[in-house]
Amino acid sequence: MINPRLTLFSIPAICLLISTGSCKKNKTVSPPDPGDTDTTTITAPVEPPLANTIGFFLDDWTAKTFTSPTYKDVSVSGTTVNTITVDASAIITKIPESVFGQNASFWLGPADTEPLFMNPLKDLRPHILRFPGGSASDAYFWNARQGVNPLDAPALIMDKDGNLVAPGYNYGMTDQNWQCTLSNYYNILQQSNNQGLITVNYGYARYGTSADPVAAAAHLAADWVRYDNGRTLYWEIGNENFGDWEWGYRIDLTKNKDNQPEYLTGALYAQHFQIFADSMRQAATETGKKILIGAVTSEAAATESWQTNTLKTWNSGMMSGINNKADFYVVHNYFTPYNANSNATDILSSAGAVPAQMISYVTQTLQANGATIKPIALDEWNMFAVGSKQMVSNTSGVFSVLVLAEALKNKFGMAARWDLLNGWSNGDDMGLFSDGNEPGIAKWNPRPSFYYMYFFKKFLGDRLVSATAQNSTSLRAYASTFSSGEAGVTLVNTGASDQLVEVKIKNFHAGGRYYWYSLAGGSDNGEFSRKVFVNGDGPSQDAGGPADYTSLKANSALTATNGILVNVPARGVICMVVDKR
Repeated sequence: MINPRLTLFSIPAICLLISTGSCKKNKTVSPPDPGDTDTTTITAPVEPPLANTIGFFLDDWTAKTFTSPTYKDVSVSGTTVNTITVDASAIITKIPESVFGQNASFWLGPADTEPLFMNPLKDLRPHILRFPGGSASDAYFWNARQGVNPLDAPALIMDKDGNLVAPGYNYGMTDQNWQCTLSNYYNILQQSNNQGLITVNYGYARYGTSADPVAAAAHLAADWVRYDNGRTLYWEIGNENFGDWEWGYRIDLTKNKDNQPEYLTGALYAQHFQIFADSMRQAATETGKKILIGAVTSEAAATESWQTNTLKTWNSGMMSGINNKADFYVVHNYFTPYNANSNATDILSSAGAVPAQMISYVTQTLQANGATIKPIALDEWNMFAVGSKQMVSNTSGVFSVLVLAEALKNKFGMAARWDLLNGWSNGDDMGLFSDGNEPGIAKWNPRPSFYYMYFFKKFLGDRLVSATAQNSTSLRAYASTFSSGEAGVTLVNTGASDQLVEVKIKNFHAGGRYYWYSLAGGSDNGEFSRKVFVNGDGPSQDAGGPADYTSLKANSALTATNGILVNVPARGVICMVVDKR
C-alpha cells in the first residue's frame, strides 16, 4: 500500500422527490407503443482505436448479451431538473473484464474449501485475482515450506531507518492453517474460473546475501513460471519498490556481495527488471506458454517533504532505463489522505477525480522519458480513510463503483481492489468480506462494496459510451451498450439527498421497458452505514446486504409512461438497463 497525495474536491447535494409503488410482474418484456411513429435517424457507432493504455487486456473481450430479469413494476413520477444524456453511438472503449479484479493475499487461508467465500466470489466474477499480497510479496518464497528460508535470505533485513528487523517471511508451502498456500490459490482460481496475477519477490534481489542476489531472485521467479506452466498470464516484478516501507528499499551493505548501493533507485530497478524478465520469459518459452510482465511505477509526482529521493526520481530512472522491456506498467492508489478521518464528500470526490490524474501523469512521464506507452494496471486500490468505519461502509460501495467506472472511462487496462480479506480493526478494514472478528457478523459476510460491484457489473454492457449529467454537481453518469442491443446506465449520487433523474438516450431506439437496481445505505452510523439495501431489501445482520442478492427482482417501468425516469438515492447508485426496440 502507498500514501496517495491527492487534492479533494467538494460536491454539493441537491434535494428532489419521488413517489413509487410496486406489484408483482412476470418476466415478459412489454412491446413498444404500436402507435409510435418515431423515425429519428440513428447514427451508427464506430469502434475507436484501441487505447495503448488498455492494449492486450482486451484480448479476451467477449460480446455480452443482456437477458431481461424478473422484475416488479414500480411507478416513477415527479418533476425533474436533472437530465442524463447518453449517446449510444459515441463509444469510449470496449470494456476489459480485467478492470474488475481483486487482491487475494497469503492470509486468506484455505478459502478454496469455504463455500461462504467461494460462492460469492463466483457470483462477483472479478476475472483477475492478484497474489500473494502487496508488500508481503517482497518477502515471499513460493516454493519453501514454513520457516525454511533460502540459505542466502538473512534472518534480519534493514528497514528504512537502518534497523535490522525480522521481515516476517512468507511461504508458498506453509502448514499454517490461517494462511493460503500456493495450492489453495491455484484452486481458488480454478474453481472460480478467474485468472491470476502473480507478484514475484523482487526484494530478494536486494537483501539476498549470495554472490549474485539478482540472479538468485530472478531464478526463483523463473522457477515459479516453470511450475505455473501457463496457468498465469500476468506477472509483475516487485511491489511498490520505490517506497521506503518495502523490503529492499535499503540494504545492509556489510552483507551485500555484488556492490549494490544502500538505497534502491528506479534506474537500478530497471536494470534488475530486465534480468528478471529475461529469465522469466526464457522459462515461459521452455513450457511453450506466454507471459506478460509488469513494472512498478509511481502514480503521481512526488512533491511532499516526507517523500524520498528514490520515489521522486523513480519514474525517470525506471522508464528511461527499462528499454521498453516491460509489457505493462503497474500503479497503486489509496485515494484519500493517509490515516485521515475523511468525510463521505471527500472520499467520493477523490474517486471521481484521481483516475484521470493518474493516467495523465503516467502517460506523460512515459513520453517525457522516451518510453513507449503500454497498458497500465491499477492493481491495488482502496481508501486510507479511518476512524468512522469508512472502509466497511455503504459509502465505500459507492466509492468502489466510481473507481471502477472512472478506471474504464480513463482507459486503464486492469484494476484490482485491495483486498478480499483483512482485519476488523474496529472498522478500519479494507476486506471485501468480514474476517470473523467483526462483532455480531459471521466470517465471510460480504461487505457493502461487494454488492455495489456485483450489480454494477451485472448491468454493464461490453462497450462504454458517452454519458453526461446536466444541472447537478453531485450526479455522475456512466453508460454502456450490449452487443445484443440494450443500453446500460449507471447513476451515482454523491450528495446527501435523493435526486429524481430523467435519462435520455441519443442514437438509440428504446424498447418498451427499463429495469434497475437501487442501492442505498441505512440509517446506522451516520454517513457511513454498514448496510446496503438493494431495491429496499437489506441484511438480516447489522452489516452487509441482502442474502438473496442473486434472485432479487429488478425494479421496472414502461418507457412510454413517463420516459426513463428514476430516483437516485442519497449516496447511492442506480444500475439500469433499457430495452432495445
